[in-house]
Amino acid sequence: VPMGVLSCMKYLMFIFNVLVFAGGTCLVGMGVWVAVDPAGFQDIVAARAVLSAGAWLLLAVGIALSLLGFLGCCGALRRSRPLLLL
Repeated sequence: VPMGVLSCMKYLMFIFNVLVFAGGTCLVGMGVWVAVDPAGFQDIVAARAVLSAGAWLLLAVGIALSLLGFLGCCGALRRSRPLLLL
């Protein structure tokens, strides 16, 4: 495999993982926003219990995606197979 292809793959993996990290960070931000100030979302979701559970779900998924995206970025830059497999 030519060296240019490996370098391109490395940067594509990095960019993809940065996008995953950014998406996870946005989900965490939305989860915190819904948990702290749910008034704006009460019109969309009628039940308060569903809103609270949704906020915690957004936080959990966002934290997981942020962590996976960060580890993926580190793995892509360092060419670490264990970090990429995680």
